[in-house]
Amino acid sequence: MTAEEADIVAPATGEINILSNTPVMQRRRRSAAAIVDAASWGIGVLLAVSLRFEFSTPIDGWLATLALAVTAGGLHAVAGFATKLYRGRYPYGSFDEVRLLALIVIGITAALGLIVVTVGTVVSIPRGTMFLAAPIVLLLMFGVRYVARLMLDRSRKPGEDAEPAIIVGAGYLGDKLLHNMTTDPASPIRPVGLLDDDPAKKNLILRGVPVIGRTSELAEAVRRTRATMVVVAIGQADSVVLRKISDRAAGVGARVAVTPSLNAMMSGEQAVTDVRDISIEDLIGRHPVDTNVELIAGYITGKRVLVTGAGGSIGSELCRQLSKYGPSELIMLDRDETGLQIAQLGTAGHGLLDTNEVVLADIRDAEQLSAIFADRLPEVVFHAAALKHLPMLEQYPDEAWKTNVIGSLNVLTAAMRAGVTHFVNVSTDKAANPTSVLGHSKRVAEKLTAWAAEESGMRYLSVRFGNVIGSRGSMLPTFQALIRDGKPLTVTHPEATRYFMTIPEACQLVIQAGGIGRRGEVLILDMGEPVSILEVAKRMIAMSGKQIEIRFTGLRHGEKLHEELVGARENLERPFHPQISHTTADPITPQRLDKAGWEARMTAEPRDNETMVIERIAVKKGTVNG
Repeated sequence: MTAEEADIVAPATGEINILSNTPVMQRRRRSAAAIVDAASWGIGVLLAVSLRFEFSTPIDGWLATLALAVTAGGLHAVAGFATKLYRGRYPYGSFDEVRLLALIVIGITAALGLIVVTVGTVVSIPRGTMFLAAPIVLLLMFGVRYVARLMLDRSRKPGEDAEPAIIVGAGYLGDKLLHNMTTDPASPIRPVGLLDDDPAKKNLILRGVPVIGRTSELAEAVRRTRATMVVVAIGQADSVVLRKISDRAAGVGARVAVTPSLNAMMSGEQAVTDVRDISIEDLIGRHPVDTNVELIAGYITGKRVLVTGAGGSIGSELCRQLSKYGPSELIMLDRDETGLQIAQLGTAGHGLLDTNEVVLADIRDAEQLSAIFADRLPEVVFHAAALKHLPMLEQYPDEAWKTNVIGSLNVLTAAMRAGVTHFVNVSTDKAANPTSVLGHSKRVAEKLTAWAAEESGMRYLSVRFGNVIGSRGSMLPTFQALIRDGKPLTVTHPEATRYFMTIPEACQLVIQAGGIGRRGEVLILDMGEPVSILEVAKRMIAMSGKQIEIRFTGLRHGEKLHEELVGARENLERPFHPQISHTTADPITPQRLDKAGWEARMTAEPRDNETMVIERIAVKKGTVNG
């Protein structure tokens, strides 16, 4: 907001005053600025001469000095209007205006200074008058503007009825947030202190708000300032940091909010003022992978890209992110027409379903799939179509075989025939040391992808990650629905843990994998420490403010107490990215697919995690035939 725009707001009441910003009033303010600057020349020149003669200027020199001051002021006004300084070119008191102002003063000083040096002794004006007057003039002009901006900023601060808040983070985000809060009289948040762990910022005062301690001192800071809100303004804050801050704030009854991520602000999707209450996703999500945009653009931009399962939670977000990298064509394939409409809304901004970018097809239909690939000739394929609900597939294992195994083979076969150069298979952590129908079916899909990589010689690979927060039918939406209805939360086991990541993070990894993965590999994101399901349930209940019961149902068939990301026989390396590990999958040819043997493994007696760990140790020692 410029100073002229801010003048619309009445300082005393914060109400809009339209009349004060009419064209007539604007011209009056600009004329007043020109008069003040011209008067600064008069004061500067007269003061310079007085200082030169120690305030005992000869009478015969006053007229010449006055004439010089008037000339300098007049020239300045002419130059100011000629350069549009007084015609609204720059906001009043801005750095751009100050820079132009300084250039005009320097120009006038040089021109008149040369004249005074030449004829000054004739008219009793000291030859150094202009050079002594210039810094005085600049100081006056800058001072007037500083006082005006100071008064304006004070008039635009949030009122006392705004919620007092402590800002955690005195960096770039904190500064931008404070700027917006302290210059908006309608801001619902009033900053009362800053917290930052950087020792160099211990005595910092930012936008008039002091750093009052470290994040570990949050509880004391809240009590001292009587803040009722804590705003986290740390661009790279992960779930561990957010959990600590949230727990400390909860201990003193303060609510916690977060600013948008740097990526969201840089893309223009959100502004720094879009502060929102902290969510359970923030508390258990992983920090996004550092993306090599140039590497991604190299294999996406200008290419024909096809996404299977485009109507799902992962698929639709994948399409949205891929569209940013400028593919020549983005083909969204799914058997769910409603899901395709959601995907089209995210990429095209409409859900008309009347363009060929949306394809209604089932990956189980090999003939139809081959025809689509032969017609559209995709160059890059992201295979996200799958059945994913573990307990459902335990009841109907044949469906997992048809979709996750045979369906994946159909997509791979069609891709090889069409000459696809990059193929990314979306897998799951349940494929590592699988104990469930879901895990076994996705593990076979990884092996088929490795076979296709060998067969085609192209970059065909898989990406494996943990539970995706917020995907349809996943734990968090289920918990949220139960809490909303006031029903008990069902947790399988009090010690059960899972790895979590958000949908955008998962898609970011999938896209990154296509740029750094090598053929036949399985890429695994370093997902940090697993999160307790019971802890998540307790946090969600606490955030809801309701009294909700937690019931333990016991582990279901095929379900692990603790999920794993890496198989017992898999060796990891990180050749390209510090957060992404690479391993390999043993290829399996379509001819070796044995549904009867696969089903036999499904009905085998389930083993608990402890037994499996003992067996893996034995395998590594060579005492058990692995």
